[in-house]
This record gives sequence, C-alpha cells and structure tokens, in this order.
Amino acid sequence: MTRWGILGPGRIAHKFAQDLLTVPDAQLYAVASTDQQRANEFAETYSIPHAFGSYEQLLTLPDLDIVYVATPHVKHHENVLMLLNGGVAVLGEKPFAMNSEQVREMVETAREKKVFLMEALWSRFMPGIRQALELSQSGAIGKVVSVKADFGFKAPFVPDNRLFNKELGGGSLLDIGIYPLFLSYLILGKPTTIKASAIFGTTGVDEQCGMVLTYADGQLALLDSTLLADTDCIGLIQGETGQIRIHSRFHENKGVTLIQAEQPEKSFDFDRETHGYDYEAQHVMQCLTEGKTESPFWSLDDSLNLMELLDKIRAEAGIVY
Repeated sequence: MTRWGILGPGRIAHKFAQDLLTVPDAQLYAVASTDQQRANEFAETYSIPHAFGSYEQLLTLPDLDIVYVATPHVKHHENVLMLLNGGVAVLGEKPFAMNSEQVREMVETAREKKVFLMEALWSRFMPGIRQALELSQSGAIGKVVSVKADFGFKAPFVPDNRLFNKELGGGSLLDIGIYPLFLSYLILGKPTTIKASAIFGTTGVDEQCGMVLTYADGQLALLDSTLLADTDCIGLIQGETGQIRIHSRFHENKGVTLIQAEQPEKSFDFDRETHGYDYEAQHVMQCLTEGKTESPFWSLDDSLNLMELLDKIRAEAGIVY
C-alpha cells in the first residue's frame, strides 16, 4: 500500500484524489491546507484519516510515502523543498516552479537527499501521448518535420483568480502553454532558436502566447496558448510521409490517428473513465516500489530542460514575474 498525502486541496487536487481512488494499492492518507476547515472538508469527502491546517504537519507522519503538491505555481519551490528536506517523496504539479533556478535547487536537493521527486506532467503518461511518441520514433511517418500544438480556453475574467493574478504566477504560458511546449520537447528535443510573443491583459499577465521553435535538423514547432478563446487543442506531428494527430484535448487525449500516404487511416483508442491522473500515479508508485528516486520516463533533467525553455520564452516574449 502506498500512502499518499495531498498538499493544497484545490480544484486539481480533487481530480487527482478522485482518480487515486481507482488505483489499486493506493491510499489517500493525509491532506494539508493553510485552512483547517478546508482540509477537514476535503478529508471527509475522500475518507482521509489525517487532515492538517498547516503544510508542515505532513512531516509528522512517519509512514507517509509520498505527497502530491497542488498549490499555486509560486508556492511549488517552497513546498517541495520543505518536503524533500523532511525526507518525503514528492510529486509536484507543473510548472515545477517559477524558473529554472528554483527547479535546479529542487533537483539538487532531491538528488543529495536521495528522495524521489517528479514533476506531475501527467500528459507524459497518457497512453495516447506514449503511442504518438512510439509512432514518431518508429518511422511510421518518415522523418518528423514539424510539430503543431495549441491549448486555449475562454477563462472567465476574475482578476484575483490564479489565472489572471500575477502574484500567483498567472498567465497562459505557465499554466497551459507548457503543454504544447512539452509536446515539442518530447518529439523534437531542444530547439536551436526560439521566437515568442505575448499579448498582455489588464492585470499584467500574458493572456496569449505564441512560440516558433527551430531545430538543428531542420524541423519546426508552432505552438500557442490563450485564455481568451476555446481552441481546437490538437497536437499534430507532421512527417515526410504522413502525420500523427493527437485528438483534442491533446494533453489529456483519448485517441490518436495515424495518417499515411495511400493507406487507410489507423485509429488508436484509449477510452477511460478517469480524468487521467491515475496513469502518472501508477507510474510513481512503480518507481517507489522499485526504489527509484526519479522517473525513467520524465526525468528531473527533462523537467529542468523544460523550465529552461520556458525561461527563454518568457525572456523573448517579455513575460516577467
């Protein structure tokens, strides 16, 4: 049995908890909030035995195996370091932190303490994403020439909401632009050049961001994110002899279509009844069982590389926190 703690019982934590209930040998063991009543309500909803009104109290549970950190972006660095220094394994929500300097400190601490740490980039563990990667690497569409991905939804404008609040790390890039960027990194690796531009709203956050990445082998990535409109949210991997279409919304997709010249389209379906967080939870539990301190599928170096790319895009687009 893997005993899970949840730090920060917000909206995404509810989805994670609901999915964790479907995972064999997983137990929701503790929840911590800065508000005791909120912790109690979350604990009652999911029959969690320990509910705390401070994050530090999680460290009082010697049999706690891992904590899922689901606080606002700006708190990730502080929360993760507290747990790592207390010897507790961590699955930390994306973006891992606010910049690569913070991520580097988290990575160095985890490796020094020999404590498991992984960024909760749940898309990496979706069967559809894994299928798309396998197809692209197999030569099914020939040499990959481009990746196109978008992520947009029309968010209600509430200035104090974390999406529009600069003090909470708001904006489209860190919250949802990370997903198209992740897909390009997964398929094409690190780019040689980055061009980016952002549109800023009245609260100072980027409400839209566009990115153009080029690669040493002649490939191109066209990526964008927006909080102003519902977009197709499709991931398209274009090859010289075909394409891989990751169905909407690509970051949590339930299917992939392979399109090859003069061949019938081939569909791969990955229907599920969960939100999809159970895939990353199962992977984390396997890593813990095998004594690993980081994931072989989404390593700490991968997280650091992704955050370095986000830093460069922010600098190019003028996104400052």
